[in-house]
Amino acid sequence: MISKKYLKSKPVAKVTFSLAKKEAQGAEKVALAGDFNDWSTSELELKKNKSGKFSVTVDLEQGRTYQFRYILDGSTWENDWAADAYVPSNVSSEENSVVEV
Repeated sequence: MISKKYLKSKPVAKVTFSLAKKEAQGAEKVALAGDFNDWSTSELELKKNKSGKFSVTVDLEQGRTYQFRYILDGSTWENDWAADAYVPSNVSSEENSVVEV
């Protein structure tokens, strides 16, 4: 799930990326990788709450489209089931999730 909060004071949106317990497939750690962080698999680790849901909030420039995916336990790539769109990946036969801000 993705939620967006647009700031009036600057052209930035606070975007919260969330992965439900079911979507996380029993993972202990989840990270967020995308073109907003040069696809780093360790820079943006999601926090796990008591219900097993993972989430992280990122400031993203408005008026842009970003590709991203989640990394489960450092090895399994997963898309966001509620992404704004999906596009073919440039590095694999799978698709990337897209968020429009």
